[in-house]
Amino acid sequence: MAERLQNFIDGGWRDAGAAACVDVLNPATARVLAEAPLSPAEAVDAAAKAGAAAFREWRRTPAGERIQPLFKLKMLMEENLDAIARTITEECGKTYNESVGEMRRAIENVEVACGIPSLMQGVNNEDIAPGIDEHMIRQPLGVVAAITPFNFPGMIPFWFLPYGVATGNCFLLKPSERVPMTSAKLFALIEKAGFPKGVVQLVNGGRETVNAILDHPEIKAVSFVGSTATARYIYSRASANGKRAQCQGGAKNPVVIMPDADMEMTTKILADSAFGCAGQRCLAASVAIPVGGARKEVSERMAEIARTRKVGYGLESSVEMGPVISAESKARIEGLIGKGVEEGASLMVDGRGRKVSGCEDGFFVFPTILDNVPPAGEIARTEIFGPVLSLMHAQTMDEAIALVNERAYGNMACIFTSDGASARRFRYEVNAGNVGINVGVAAPMAYFPFSGWGESFFGDLHAQSHHGVEFYTQTKVVVERWPRDWSRKF
Repeated sequence: MAERLQNFIDGGWRDAGAAACVDVLNPATARVLAEAPLSPAEAVDAAAKAGAAAFREWRRTPAGERIQPLFKLKMLMEENLDAIARTITEECGKTYNESVGEMRRAIENVEVACGIPSLMQGVNNEDIAPGIDEHMIRQPLGVVAAITPFNFPGMIPFWFLPYGVATGNCFLLKPSERVPMTSAKLFALIEKAGFPKGVVQLVNGGRETVNAILDHPEIKAVSFVGSTATARYIYSRASANGKRAQCQGGAKNPVVIMPDADMEMTTKILADSAFGCAGQRCLAASVAIPVGGARKEVSERMAEIARTRKVGYGLESSVEMGPVISAESKARIEGLIGKGVEEGASLMVDGRGRKVSGCEDGFFVFPTILDNVPPAGEIARTEIFGPVLSLMHAQTMDEAIALVNERAYGNMACIFTSDGASARRFRYEVNAGNVGINVGVAAPMAYFPFSGWGESFFGDLHAQSHHGVEFYTQTKVVVERWPRDWSRKF
């Protein structure tokens, strides 16, 4: 019988008290790995109350002391990198190297948050009026929560957790019920890192758990990453309850290739962007727009790469791409490929209906390329979230930028060119929060916020860096006078 996972509440591991569980599957083999409990609202209530109790002392802990458990956690994450990466691959499906890269980004965020004594500093002015000084200080909110997706179970929680606790808040994580094992391993390390009980907590669950987080009066802020429909729902419900919210939604990321681009480098990077993590990342290139004379070479090179990419179990060293997360995702992606053909696109490379030897029950969709995708069609507007690259074509840069800016999403846009003027114009005019110049995945380092525009983001302050610090703190302005002679009349 598969292990039933537990919650981590008030410094200890607890049974979730759930009436139901969901199976956690290895998407490469369809084998059951564990059971994820669908925690009831009572579990969220217990965690929120424990966090609120812990907050009273945690917020009073000096910033230099609050980051000491983060230093230790960083060391523990480094020491256990291999085991965590293997768990990510087993429950999420990506290759081992992709899992290692994901954890490197998680560790990077811990490192940045350790600078909180400087990042959290306020501002002040002396003598704004004779003998009067004014100060702006930052104070934590209380209990904050994050609801995170399946595609980066090791990295995305750390867009939020280090900044939340370093600024003096108590943090509650609700991971995706599809990939809860990574969080369980990370919280075993968090337990060893020395945080006081109630400061960092884990509650597994589904929709009821999420709604309990959104409605609980002790939870002051919510972070989310997932689909646009769910991001809009969470932002609306959290805001209606008076909470701060930062909600990262879906994407349909375009890549423009100019005729002067280095085609060998461009197509290799483009393939890694489109097919890396089986296309299941919010910064995956999903639309390629060759301009003018770039059309023929880009199409031919990308088709060859797609046909020859090694697909299989991510723990095998030669594998370049793993499965998608579930049978439902596989069916959805294959249905959208068919929809694209119905709308008039031509199927250059068809990744449907193929099997991996030794993993016949796995949820594999092989790399797929649709050519001449109609810009007004459903397939051009829908986030596929799979290893499918759509090709559109433009004769000029004006046409290419127009295609980029017609989207409702605004997560990422990239251009490949050897011309600086074209690159500058592109970054200036495109409607996207993350822009890549000769880069296929414009993922900001932890020193910068993870931007997103349009229907790719709901909120004001993004994850990571100084945006994370601002999101998890509220400002207080103090105006003070200290007269030498209290008997003096004012």
